[in-house]
Amino acid sequence: MSQTGTDRLQSVEELWAEFKSTADRSARDRLILHYSPLVKYVAGRVAAAMPNHVDYADLVSYGILGLIDAIEKFDPSRAIKFETYGVPRVRGAILDELRSIDWVPRSVRAKARAVDSAFAKLEGTLGRSPTDRELADELEMTTDDLDDILRQTSRAGLLQLDDVLFRQGGTGGQTLGDTLQDQGDAPGATIELEETRRQLAKAIQRLGDRERKVLTLYYYEGLNLAEIGDILGVTESRACQIHTKAVLHLRQRLRDELT
Repeated sequence: MSQTGTDRLQSVEELWAEFKSTADRSARDRLILHYSPLVKYVAGRVAAAMPNHVDYADLVSYGILGLIDAIEKFDPSRAIKFETYGVPRVRGAILDELRSIDWVPRSVRAKARAVDSAFAKLEGTLGRSPTDRELADELEMTTDDLDDILRQTSRAGLLQLDDVLFRQGGTGGQTLGDTLQDQGDAPGATIELEETRRQLAKAIQRLGDRERKVLTLYYYEGLNLAEIGDILGVTESRACQIHTKAVLHLRQRLRDELT
């Protein structure tokens, strides 16, 4: 009888033990191979929000670098799965590389900041989320122009996770992206992160039904905006707009709660 794959190969636990005790390159390479599906999963999620000219294979190559770094730094003795530790770092490596090549045009970044600033100003003045008409008037443009900007800035949504929600002691800041990552260091940091996540959940519950559904389908179900549009019975362009406005709502409400 031939041996099964699990009989022939070392278990993952054995590979970790060998790599951490001897720094054996072969053991590391086998760990990379074992966890490579994580990279493909994360790259696929990131690619869904990228312009068409961003190549999926490039995203995978960026993610592999993040995976290697995560494997080298991971401590198997901690009560945490590697997947929990590694996925944010793979994703971070991909986004870092995208930032370095500056795939989002400066004009789109400027428009995104202008919309964000106008939204925050109007919500503070009105005591509620502004309508499209009110937001367009504040930006001195037509609602059609606003719709076009929302479509463009939706593609920059991943980078907007790095916008600072609030400052900590004047020295650093908490970003929306931080709430999605496993910090895993000091107990105090864990408590603070859980509080931020609680406030995020609260802010999501205050969104409209359609905005909440788009965020759920996009971030939790892993659907792209075209698929979400099909579910909602709207165009992909309209789904992009709803997604962007939902992110604007969340960012402002989190700022209000956490500052």
